[in-house]
Amino acid sequence: MNSRGDLRELYQEVIFDHNRKPRNFHEMPEANRSADGHNPLCGDQLTVYLRVSDGRIEDVSFVGHGCAISTASASLMTEAVKGRSIEEIESLFRDVHALLTDQQPPERDFGKLVALSGVREFPVRVKCATLAWHTLHNALAGHGEQAKTE
Repeated sequence: MNSRGDLRELYQEVIFDHNRKPRNFHEMPEANRSADGHNPLCGDQLTVYLRVSDGRIEDVSFVGHGCAISTASASLMTEAVKGRSIEEIESLFRDVHALLTDQQPPERDFGKLVALSGVREFPVRVKCATLAWHTLHNALAGHGEQAKTE
């Protein structure tokens, strides 16, 4: 198998693992921010919970149901943003959106999030992968609007 095929297989394994065993998958009663998200195209629904203090995400979790890409994206997102400042997360939000939609994503160490880059080849799946991120963005903004992909 060529290196591109090996890389694609590794990315698929990361997505399957996070779908089967999502990280930070629980309600958070002590959250001080939250938002709901819905992707009517695929039926994905989730709630993102945040505990924000001093401009930093102390804790993050999510609950809901959806396709493998939606669940894996939410799980990977929670790992990527925990402990980061709101400014860092806003920058990461923009870069992840570019990673999922642009042919020339920004130069950045995305870590495990790079596993989501394959959805660029399937435009209808981009909404599945970005739902958690848009919901996070709404939770940070604190305006309580439901994130939608339509």
